[in-house]
Amino acid sequence: MLEGAVYFFRFGKGVIYLFELKFMITRTLLFWLLLLSCLLAPLDRLFAAEVNVYSFRQPFLIQPLFDDFTRKTGIKVNMVFAEKGLVERLRQEGRNSPADLLLTTDVSWLGEAEAAGVLQPVRTPTLEANVPSAWRHPQGLWYGLSMRARVIFAAKGRVRPGEITTYAQLADPRFKGRICSRSSLHDYNVSLLAAQIAHLGEDRARAWAAGLLANLAHKPQGNDRSQVRAIKEGECDLALVNTYYMGKMLDDPEQKSWAEAVYLIFPDQNGNGAHVNISGAGITQAAPHKAEAIRLLEFLTGLEAQRLYAELNYEYPIRPGVAWSPVVTSWGRFKPDTMGLESLIRNRALAIRIYDQVGYQ
Repeated sequence: MLEGAVYFFRFGKGVIYLFELKFMITRTLLFWLLLLSCLLAPLDRLFAAEVNVYSFRQPFLIQPLFDDFTRKTGIKVNMVFAEKGLVERLRQEGRNSPADLLLTTDVSWLGEAEAAGVLQPVRTPTLEANVPSAWRHPQGLWYGLSMRARVIFAAKGRVRPGEITTYAQLADPRFKGRICSRSSLHDYNVSLLAAQIAHLGEDRARAWAAGLLANLAHKPQGNDRSQVRAIKEGECDLALVNTYYMGKMLDDPEQKSWAEAVYLIFPDQNGNGAHVNISGAGITQAAPHKAEAIRLLEFLTGLEAQRLYAELNYEYPIRPGVAWSPVVTSWGRFKPDTMGLESLIRNRALAIRIYDQVGYQ
């Protein structure tokens, strides 16, 4: 037999009274108490604060923000990354999905998730204060996190300033054999054509896609950085590339020379403005950790995270009043295309069909 004691404190009339309750513990009882404590210990981990993210965005672009969120809140962020298939995965998982937040690289994926019914509306005063109405869903199904422009990267010394100033000119025969491109089916190019459909109409947008295809130096291939490398190596003179890749390449010793071989052209500054798109996120329909997911979404749209977006990812903050990074500022101010994001979502399927019709793959 082992003797144990529990001490109780009571406050009364300025005096602290101490009570001692003694009891006897048998070895069998002690064994069961120790076993119970071992069984309950994992529950601390089971119920630890966490949030699960399905992300189309590459981990290196977003992990620093998640790490900062965890340091500040103690909430662990678990991320599953995939370049495609996450919306279908959410649809198949249904109510059993472990995902709390869907993070996308392009508004078209947010539109697809909306159509699939895998997001739930969430509106908080913080989110609505952080994100202007132009960059969020009216019912709160998704919110923009950062913005970038899809612009023309041009070869220094081979493309004169002012030689090309519009997207339309990319289809001009004088640039035949001088343009490099990634696949037309990538989200970035689909959204750009969706914008052209909104501005030009279906027939003129189809003619533009066909003209652009006719001007390619070779078959579409690679990613955005590959197009800049091709310019550096003299394979072509022009390419459509997202702005933030310039900053990323300047940071990479192996790619810095690629970035230094080109300069940025913001098209259509006397017209509709440069095509812009957003990365964004929405709370999933299942969201087992909804409260934590909302906190993460509010954090990502807050001042600190928006500053980190600007400095680490070379993107344009969604939230007004957040300064651009010095590198991004060096590219110059520009007029963005203010066409509603809903147009990009609405025209996505038609854009893919047009690319297929003209043979641009």
